[in-house]
Amino acid sequence: MKIYTKTGDKGETSLIYGKRVPKNDIRVEAYGTCDEANSQIGLALSYVSNARFDGKENWDDIFHKIQTWLFHVGAELATPDGKNVGWKIEASHIEEMEAQIDVWEKQLDPLKNFILPGGHQAGAGLHVSRTIVRRAERNATLVDGVNPLVLSFLNRLSDFLFVAARYINYHMGEKESILHDEKK
Repeated sequence: MKIYTKTGDKGETSLIYGKRVPKNDIRVEAYGTCDEANSQIGLALSYVSNARFDGKENWDDIFHKIQTWLFHVGAELATPDGKNVGWKIEASHIEEMEAQIDVWEKQLDPLKNFILPGGHQAGAGLHVSRTIVRRAERNATLVDGVNPLVLSFLNRLSDFLFVAARYINYHMGEKESILHDEKK
C-alpha cells in the first residue's frame, strides 16, 4: 500500500466508507484534532519511557488503552452518519478512566488552588495534550449525529490527562506551580 494517493491534492479527503468532503469539514477538523492529541500524548510519554516510578508498571498499559480509544473516537468522527464504524466508545471506557483518576488522585495532594501547566517534560506534554483534547471536544460538539459517548469520553479524557500530568510531575519530583493572585 502506498502512503501517498494524491486524492487529497485538491483539498478534499475521504471519510470512512469513501464519502468525499472538503478538508475543512468539521468532521475532518474533529478527528484530525484527536489525531493531534494522540500524537502529543505519544510525545509526552516518550519523556518517561525509561523512567522508574511508583505505578510505572501500569502506566504504559493504561496509556496504550487511552491512545487506542482516542484512535477509535477519531474513527467514529470520521464515519458518516448512519454507518457502522466497527469500533464504538463504550461507557466502560469512561468508567475505566474515572477509576484510574481516582487511584492517582489518592496519591496527590488535594487541589486548593489553580495550577499552571508545566513541570517535567512529560507532565507539561500531558497538559498540552489536555488542551488539544478540549479543542477536539469543542469540534466534536459541532458534528451532526455524533455518539454522545464520544463527547463524554473526550470530556473525561481531558480530566484524565490533567490528573496524569499531576501524577507524573509528583513522581518525577516536580513541584506544581500555583497560580498567584496578582492583586496581593
